[in-house]
Amino acid sequence: MASVDIGHQQNDEVVWATRDLHAAGWSRRSLARAVADGILTRVRQGRYVAAGTQDDVVAAARMGGRLDCVSLLALRGVFVHRRSGCHVQQDPLASRRPPTPTGVVYHWRPSAAARERLAVDVVEALAQAIRCQPPRSAVATLDSAWHLGLVDEAGIDEVFARVPRRFRVLRGLLDSRAEAGTETLVRLLLRHLGCAVDLQVRINGVGRVDLLVDGWLIIECDSEQFHGTWRVHKSDRRRDMAALERGYVTLRLLAEDILYHPDRVRATLERVLAHGIPGRNS
Repeated sequence: MASVDIGHQQNDEVVWATRDLHAAGWSRRSLARAVADGILTRVRQGRYVAAGTQDDVVAAARMGGRLDCVSLLALRGVFVHRRSGCHVQQDPLASRRPPTPTGVVYHWRPSAAARERLAVDVVEALAQAIRCQPPRSAVATLDSAWHLGLVDEAGIDEVFARVPRRFRVLRGLLDSRAEAGTETLVRLLLRHLGCAVDLQVRINGVGRVDLLVDGWLIIECDSEQFHGTWRVHKSDRRRDMAALERGYVTLRLLAEDILYHPDRVRATLERVLAHGIPGRNS
């Protein structure tokens, strides 16, 4: 029984076969009791996971695959712009191909993950996510994983080594300083508009700002999660005043507009940038 440690911190992404549990000392009676007591969950014939395993991981286990792509990355806390369905890696050489349930996306490819693992590794998931998302969303996901420390520069290089050459142009667009996916999306939009953009710039008397554009326009990407209280609103207004006193203009963009109304955000940026630095137009 010692070789099957139900309490191990990684066991929420491991599937056990009945034969492995029997070999570890579990009898049929103790196995049935573990299921009844909520220690184990039976996901399909002869396969069990630890109770409390994440729903998407359980879903992948029930389908005989591994959690993959944007589903796995979202579970790890990585930014995913638009997540559709549960993404599951399936072995293309499997003797039986399960039908694809509604709301599930199968990725038919081999995996380097161990047989008992119910999730692919982050590098593998990122390589798949590049294929599954629009380019800007993929860059935001890669930035997020890098910033969170789930991959380092060598890991990023490995990701791009696993994708077709046509995707490798995205490598030069990454920046691990981006602290939020919305920052990446705005940065890429500004780059397309021909602006010079720097990230996480510290300005004396103001503090650190999300983006500094063309040396004068501060852009902050605000979400309800981090800017939803009056205390934070007061701090933001004082920072904006301090920035204005030093010759900077602050534009606060809402995360929901960045994510779901990019055309509106682009039009706003174009109009603001067309005015140029305040006080310097004739």
